[in-house]
Amino acid sequence: MPYKIILSEEAAAQLEKLDREHAMRIFNKLKAARDNPRRTFEGLSGRKELKLRVGDYRVLAMVMHKENTIFIITIGHRRDVYKKH
Repeated sequence: MPYKIILSEEAAAQLEKLDREHAMRIFNKLKAARDNPRRTFEGLSGRKELKLRVGDYRVLAMVMHKENTIFIITIGHRRDVYKKH
């Protein structure tokens, strides 16, 4: 059963600000991750969030396996995304 993807208000705003090419790449990668997030997302040392790499951009998320939900916390360039959260 595919996971449901929920974007925080911050993540939705960040996705809208990106150019169409990057936004579509992130959207397609998230769509693919719905089937098996354990394979797609990577852990972060010392943090509960997981990351998804899409080129130079990162998606930080919480994957809730019991609820079959992926909650997207933030989306940003790799140089900035870890500083915010």
